[in-house]
Amino acid sequence: MDLFGFRIGVNRSWFLILFLMIFLLSGDFRVALHSSDGVAYLTTVVTVLVLFCSLIVHELGHALMARRHGIVVHRIDLFLFGGLTEMSRDAATPGEDFKIAAAGPLATFAFVLLCLILDLIIVGPHRLIHAAQFDDTVRITPVLLSLSWLLFWNVLLLLFNLVPAFPLDGGRMTRAIVWRLTGEKQRGTVVAAKLGQGFSLLLAGFGVWATLTYRDFRGIWLIAISFLLYQSARAAIVQTAMNARIEGVRVADIMDRQPVAIPAGTPVASALDEFFLRYGWSWFPVVDQSGRFLGIARQEGLQSAEDRGENWLTIEAVLEPESDAGWRVREDRPITELLSSESLGRLGALMAVDGEDVLRGVVTVEQVRRALQAAFASPGSLA
Repeated sequence: MDLFGFRIGVNRSWFLILFLMIFLLSGDFRVALHSSDGVAYLTTVVTVLVLFCSLIVHELGHALMARRHGIVVHRIDLFLFGGLTEMSRDAATPGEDFKIAAAGPLATFAFVLLCLILDLIIVGPHRLIHAAQFDDTVRITPVLLSLSWLLFWNVLLLLFNLVPAFPLDGGRMTRAIVWRLTGEKQRGTVVAAKLGQGFSLLLAGFGVWATLTYRDFRGIWLIAISFLLYQSARAAIVQTAMNARIEGVRVADIMDRQPVAIPAGTPVASALDEFFLRYGWSWFPVVDQSGRFLGIARQEGLQSAEDRGENWLTIEAVLEPESDAGWRVREDRPITELLSSESLGRLGALMAVDGEDVLRGVVTVEQVRRALQAAFASPGSLA
């Protein structure tokens, strides 16, 4: 599914939490509604699905702000523990980092306001509180129950995300603040990640206490979330240490400065003979008359055109355009930005361009790997 130009998907683990939430919540909804199992179950299903829609709204906040700052967003995925926005690169400045991190909670806050306004219009504050508490002494309708429950949980998620602990949004905003004050992104990441580790341990302790005291599944859920948070924070610290080893190394330092590119006006038949058959590669970058990178040409695409009798077409007509594919990187960017590039992993290489998008080189996964190996082989490495 596409929304605002972003591809929305779900991880297989999402189905587990979907059915688990429906199973655990349907009993409470049945008691609160004083209705048949069918009505309670349908209300539960709709409510849980809308909750996940609110998570998409949250991630859309991040995605839209990232796109506003020129960052390519590959997709938004829902998984077992929430949502994830896959971006082509990390923030380049503290202000950019703070805005992208804060956009998610702002989107959730807008969703909370919407639920609150609808609730107050329908029933007013008194019945709203009763519905949120599953109070069966007053008449609660399915719509009221659903909106009240969504309001409560989105407020909880908003507050949770604002905790200054990496990788939560509050932790990312904390990183941006420390980055701005010290001028060092690595220091900001370490501070926020340390806070994240501390918070995850507190959360795990609370989860253990809740599990032993109330024998409630939600305690186990908190333990699982705390484990994920701790691992993410630890990975950020390790990543920061690795970045320190390769600080100052730019894409231009490791790229191939003599890339083989196909001119956009080359006929399909000529390109197959002169490039694909000659070099044996599965794809090539395509450039215009000024050398600007336009996209890539894949052998299967050209072969399909030739099989259809369209070998007279030019490469420009059959190439895969760059658009938002994330196949390009500025030659003056640090190679640390390549480590999180989804496009580099999928394509195996990125096109290095200058400020006018003229192709200056190609940087491959193997070149990045050799640069990392050289950094860690030097004295004082992390090993």
